[in-house]
Amino acid sequence: MKTYRILFMGTPDFAVPVLKSLAAGPDEVVAVVTQPDREKGRGKKLAPPPVKTAAMHAGIPVLQPAKIKTQEFRDTLAAFRPDLIVVVAYGRILPPSLLELPPLGCINVHGSLLPKYRGAAPIQWAVINGETEVGVTIMRMDAGMDTGDILLPARLPADPEETAGSLFTKLADLGAATLRQALDLLRQDKLPPIPQDHSQATTAPMLTKEHGLVDWNLPAAVLHCRVRGLDPWPTAYSFLAGKRFRFFAPKAVSAPGGPPPGTLLSAARKGLVIATGKDALLIREIQPEGGKRMPVEAFICGHPLEPGQRFADA
Repeated sequence: MKTYRILFMGTPDFAVPVLKSLAAGPDEVVAVVTQPDREKGRGKKLAPPPVKTAAMHAGIPVLQPAKIKTQEFRDTLAAFRPDLIVVVAYGRILPPSLLELPPLGCINVHGSLLPKYRGAAPIQWAVINGETEVGVTIMRMDAGMDTGDILLPARLPADPEETAGSLFTKLADLGAATLRQALDLLRQDKLPPIPQDHSQATTAPMLTKEHGLVDWNLPAAVLHCRVRGLDPWPTAYSFLAGKRFRFFAPKAVSAPGGPPPGTLLSAARKGLVIATGKDALLIREIQPEGGKRMPVEAFICGHPLEPGQRFADA
């Protein structure tokens, strides 16, 4: 059987299942390129990227260049004689000098059904926008942002209670399995590239903390998706009496109009019911400012909240 020398480029947890699948064979992962260690936590201690930890555990050489557009770095990669470069959430756009390096080119495992959700946060935006179908795409990389030819897509129905965090796990595993299938097809010359329909493209820009501020004027059905798509980061939040509350485990519920959006309609064991632009949002888990995430039932035992109070943006 034909086997490949693969150079792997990736950084976060999402890339780890793919790396582990490749490391298990039959192909050889000759080296791993990942981002430099970063400061993490309140202690600002340097922490390795998840891909680095996985690669070291597998005994694979690790490179962490500060710059990737230099001739020196290209020469370093060329010395590994890769047949193929596999990229999964590496975090940088590859220059033409690297895209053209391996004989079989560079392929990417992207967390959406391209051409939808090109960009840095495809999984989060798919949940935020209430997609009923999600998936991954194995694509041939070019100089654009997720614009290359599609090699192999894989689809999943979207769970209506899915969070970005839980979907990350599912799609990471799906990406690993789909890449393995794609490589097997490549060996048989049965992986023809299919150009993307660029007219159908949408973008998935990187999220910021500001995306988490809840606009209570939106309908409950929209906020139900938004809160889930922002979990676990940056999380949805609002302010009550000057204190920030983060929200989790939402559910849209029917409610008559009347109270202004953001008004707390009830606070009971089942959760907080908050008025929105249409209907109401039931919040079953919260994280008070300076505290831990917990069921609403646990919080209101020691911190009762009165209906009629209003959540606001400051």
